[in-house]
Amino acid sequence: MAVHILVADDHPLFRDAIKSAISIPLGDDLEPPLITEAEDFGSAMIALNEHPDTDLVLLDLSMPGSSGLSALMSVRAAFPAVPVIVISGTDDASTVRRSIELGASGFISKSARTENIRKGVADVLAGEIALPEGMNLGSEHDAEIGELIRRIRTLTPQQARVLGMLGQGLLNKQIAYELGVSEATIKAHVSAVLQKLNVDSRTQAVILLSKIGSDMLREDQE
Repeated sequence: MAVHILVADDHPLFRDAIKSAISIPLGDDLEPPLITEAEDFGSAMIALNEHPDTDLVLLDLSMPGSSGLSALMSVRAAFPAVPVIVISGTDDASTVRRSIELGASGFISKSARTENIRKGVADVLAGEIALPEGMNLGSEHDAEIGELIRRIRTLTPQQARVLGMLGQGLLNKQIAYELGVSEATIKAHVSAVLQKLNVDSRTQAVILLSKIGSDMLREDQE
């Protein structure tokens, strides 16, 4: 049986490296995986809609169309049954811990060796959490971020999806179109999100959301 993996990263060389690392059977009774590629966040979401049998997503959070950890939130909210491994050039404990707290099933550093990439993917496919070798996640040192993550985790899947789209800069009518619901429904979701995040405007919500992964995005783009 072959598993279906989506590799979403805007760097062709890194996608090739990932494909090379995982293009072998990753577990007992498994064939080499079927691999789909996406070079930006929009095409990643399209690929997931076109391939509902996807077993795993490897998601770069700093590719075009994404906005840090809001991209992870959007994928998890839209496709809650599909595990996600975050791949990033920023692999400090805070970034890894926040990714896991917001729903990632694993984290792979872009500097990881081939065997570590392969092991991380195999571990997640086996239902485990994959972390960088020897990493101690510790605890959140930023009280504001810790409280924000706690509040985000109280959102319903649809509310989390709406928040992720707000983080991508979409207007209510655009979100309504993407989700196939009325603009009034989206306004109700936005109001609930603002209340749960304890902010007064969507701008404040987006600013708060950007704080979670801002360091990661900045370092990945250098």
